[in-house]
Amino acid sequence: MECTVRWQPEAGMAFVAETGSGHLLTMDGAPEGGGRNLAPRPMETVLAGTAACSAYDVVLILKRGRHAVNGCEVKVQAERATSDPKVFTRLSLHYRVSGKGLAAAVVERAVQLSHDKYCSASAMLAKTAEIGHSVEIVEA
Repeated sequence: MECTVRWQPEAGMAFVAETGSGHLLTMDGAPEGGGRNLAPRPMETVLAGTAACSAYDVVLILKRGRHAVNGCEVKVQAERATSDPKVFTRLSLHYRVSGKGLAAAVVERAVQLSHDKYCSASAMLAKTAEIGHSVEIVEA
């Protein structure tokens, strides 16, 4: 994997990342840090990537098990250290998985497998953060 990040000096503290797969991602800083609040903060993208990485695992695990999953939403809340480097110290992920006849044990197992085995992002964050999760199943 690779990524190139370029500062956009005309935009204050905005940065554009071009991923190895050819996609663009814009990030910006808070106004108090010289940014213009035009895009997510870099650490917000870390959170979003972590939630997406785990959601991807959960959906893939359920689909491979031939379960009728048709939706997956992950809301993540984080706490950071108060001093630099302000690493994440606590993450709480709430999974809202929808489908037909999804058994709680099956969905919980998929979430646990993501955290314990497959999600690279949460594995990295677990080095500095306590990670917890909850699961909600919606019949749809």
